[in-house]
Order: sequence, then C-alpha cells, then structure tokens
Amino acid sequence: MVKLVCSLAFALIILSATIKCHSSFSPFLHAKNAGQPSKYGNKAISERCFCELEGSVNDCECNVAYVDSLNNNKIFPRITSLLTKNYFRFYKVHLFKKCPFWDDNEGKCSLKFCAVEECPADSLPDGLKHSNDTLKSSNRIFFGPLPKEEPCIPSKEDILGSINETISKAASESIATWIEYDAKTSSFCVVDEEPPEDQIYVDLIVNPERYTGYKGPDAHKIWKAIYEENCFKPSLEYSLFTDTRNMGDMCFEKRVFYRAVSGLHASINIHLSLKYLHSAAEVPGVLSDGINSLGNWGPNLEEFHRRFDPDRTNGHGPQWLRNLYFLYLLQLRALAKAAPFLENVDYYTGNAEEDYETKEAVRDILNIVKDFEYHFNESTMFSGGQQAVKLKEEFRLHFLNVSRIMDCVGCQKCRLWGKLQTQGLGTALKILFSGDFDSPDPTVFDLRSMRRTHFKLTRNEVVALFNAFGRLSDSIQALEVFKKLAVP
Repeated sequence: MVKLVCSLAFALIILSATIKCHSSFSPFLHAKNAGQPSKYGNKAISERCFCELEGSVNDCECNVAYVDSLNNNKIFPRITSLLTKNYFRFYKVHLFKKCPFWDDNEGKCSLKFCAVEECPADSLPDGLKHSNDTLKSSNRIFFGPLPKEEPCIPSKEDILGSINETISKAASESIATWIEYDAKTSSFCVVDEEPPEDQIYVDLIVNPERYTGYKGPDAHKIWKAIYEENCFKPSLEYSLFTDTRNMGDMCFEKRVFYRAVSGLHASINIHLSLKYLHSAAEVPGVLSDGINSLGNWGPNLEEFHRRFDPDRTNGHGPQWLRNLYFLYLLQLRALAKAAPFLENVDYYTGNAEEDYETKEAVRDILNIVKDFEYHFNESTMFSGGQQAVKLKEEFRLHFLNVSRIMDCVGCQKCRLWGKLQTQGLGTALKILFSGDFDSPDPTVFDLRSMRRTHFKLTRNEVVALFNAFGRLSDSIQALEVFKKLAVP
C-alpha cells in the first residue's frame, strides 16, 4: 500500500511538472523539428529548458541547487584534473565486435570525425604494457608486475605438521570456473574478453567525446532498442514504453533503471551540444593521418534547444535533465560505497611520482564524496523475498543487454564513449547491488567493516567508473554554459 501511494505521488509530481513546462504528451526517443530555427527568443529558451531544474531531484533526498554547488565548486575541477592522469586517460577496448542484434554493415559511419585513433604500444605508460588487469583488495591493493616468489624449502618438522595444500588440476580448473561464474553473475555489463590482439588502447584525451555528425535512422535505432526493448514497461497499458509521463506507475527499482538510462542519454546529448562541429576546416600538421584533424567545435545553443526544449520534445526535455541529476547522485553513491577499496588502489603506471599524485587526487575527491550528506539510498531496493531476487536479476540482465547494444553503434568514436560510459554505469551498479561492497553500517566507509574482504575490479572498470562520472560532472557544469548563452 505504501509503495502504491508513493508511486501515485511520484506520478502527480511528474504530471504537474510536465504541465508546468508544456501542455502536451507523447512517447519520446528523439527531438522534433530537428534543424528548424527556434520560434522563441533566448530568454524563452532559458525559462523553458531549465524550468524543471529546481527543487528536489525526486527519488533522492537531495535538491538540484545542492548538486550544482557540490559539482561545480568541488567535484568538477578535481575530476577534470584527475582524468588527465595517465592511469585514467588510457582505456582498453574492442571496437570491432559484430553487432549481436542486427546486421550493422549499412550503419557504419564513414565520416572522418567518427574514427578513433589507436594508441601505439610504444606511447603507453610502462605499467600498462605488461600488467595484470585485475585489482584485488584485502588490506592492500596491488596493480603492476607481480613480485617474484622466493623458493621455500620447508624443514622436516614443517612437513610433518603442515596441511596438504596441493590441489588436483581438475579441481583447480573447476575452482577457476566457479570464480569466473561468480564474476559474471555479479556483472551488469558485457566485458570485452577477446584475445589481447583484438583489443586496443585508446587515449581518451586524443579521442574526446563530441559531435561527429553521426545521426539519422541508425543512431535512432540504438536508442529505440534501448528504450523499447530493454527498459521496464509500466503496468498501465497506455504506452509502448516508459517515458516521463508514466514512470511514476512503476515500482522504485524499475523507475531507477529508466531514470539512469534517461540520465545517461541526456548527458550524451549535452556533450554533443557543448562540443558541436560548427565547421570541419582541417588544421595542417596536427596529425599525419588526418583522422583527428581539428574542426571548429563549440557550444551550440540551438542544438541544445532542439534536444531539450519542452515544445520540441513533447514536454519531456526538462525532465530528462532532471534524470541527469538523478544518475549523478546514483554514481556518486557508488563512489562513496567503494571508497575504502578505491582509496587503496595503487594506480600503477610505472611513473612513481605521477602514481602517487594520482592516488592522492583520488583520495581528495573521495573525501568530498564521503562527506556528502544526501546520498542515494540503495538499501531500499530489491528487498522482499524471492520476488525481489528475481527483479534484481532482471534488472541486471536488462542493463547487460544495454551494454551489448553499444557494439551496434555505427560511429566508432560514439561506440567508444558509449561502451566506456555503459561500463562505468555498470560498474556503479555492480558496486551498489552485487553485495561485494555491502557494510553493516552504510554510513561507515571502512574496508574492514564490509561483508567481504576480497573484492575484484579490473583496471578498465575503475577507469570507466571515474570517466563515466566525469562525463556526468561535465554535463552538469555545461548547463551553466547554456544558461548563460540563453540570456540575452
């Protein structure tokens, strides 16, 4: 009964907010009237696009103004600096997987700005060339070349009093299979497991996320598959899929899923509007192959208006922006929950001075994150017996499928950032819901208080986690840019 009342209350909040911004409803995937000039003045754009960015974020105790202050004054400058460190700027990825859902040969983007420049092996930090990718946590995390083990010759007394620790080859193989199974059943996104020769390192600074010209039916198909086939459906049968009108009809867990996906979509649209390709003039001598020859990128207020103005998004645009704030708080909570683990990672690249600076910078950010008062409360989710267990597995599999769809993106650079950001969100969900990082007291950030003492995160998961959060931080900061541009 309580959940029903909460759902109805949430629906009324969304309904009144959407009416406040616009008078009509319809399901969404893409903005209407693409490319048409706005019929409203700049002041109207400011008032209309940002009419929902005040008051409570909903489904969290925090409000929009508090998030703006936290992010823009404390988080954004720190995370922007951190992501320039070598540990976080190199991401290992397989960009040439076949789409598992449809033939994507016709949807390949041939524009030069869609291409990704691979990072040559000789330009990688020494610590990334020959290293184990798994970070393990007990009292200390180690990432880098494994130390040589000295041979040990036991005494006769040691042999007589010792336990036989030898394990048969068959048993060892079985244990390895169990461990692999456990890892996969706690994962919320597909991990590239192909041979090393099929994966490449990409320098994220050389290949920034920005508008490439990839659009039209192929891009539309990606989001259509995500929303129509992978988001949970409302119980009331008045829409084919979830949108801002009917999400209040769903239980909290299903609503969280939709808002996370919608927030990610909104963040990506903000990036594309902030770094919009105004002209493709090449700059000689920048790169010999011309793949990333510089164009003229910059904020495009009309593009932002097209993607978020309520009149051009059937009233949904402002609520999509609110979902960005919700996703920010979701991932902020994941960082706080995993802080005892992340504070102990060595962030090894082979450069001792920079590795130390990186670790200190991470700890600086995590101290701010831990001090935050209004964290998202994931403990209320998936509680209620076998039905809750079933829902949690459905939640995991739905997002796993979303991550697989990223291999269907036709633009190589869009695929890169799509895979990175879905892996980052998937890692956040793993931290929140796998149980590996649970503590008897969620307000205590202490590794020893957690339920387990041996955690597993790969280097790629840590890199994706921080970069994905950095993208959200950048999006919230970018809203200030568009607010200023919208004022005459």
